[in-house]
Amino acid sequence: MHPWHNSAECLTARDPNKAHRRIQHSAQRPLYALRNRIKRCINRLKNCRRVATRYDQTASSFLGFVQLAAIRMWISFVHVA
Repeated sequence: MHPWHNSAECLTARDPNKAHRRIQHSAQRPLYALRNRIKRCINRLKNCRRVATRYDQTASSFLGFVQLAAIRMWISFVHVA
């Protein structure tokens, strides 16, 4: 486990409520926005077939290809901007 899992800063983000829900929970917008951004980033990383299917045997090799996929995403973002 990572040390930040137990900290008070690590709050759980809730999905927005459905209209028909009896008890409405307050959605924390900044946490929801951050969670959404992280989910979209992971989804884009999974577009790389090797990352999604995890062909690599070792964790270090897998991490290397995740980093390569992230660099490819970053380069395409920089060239557009």
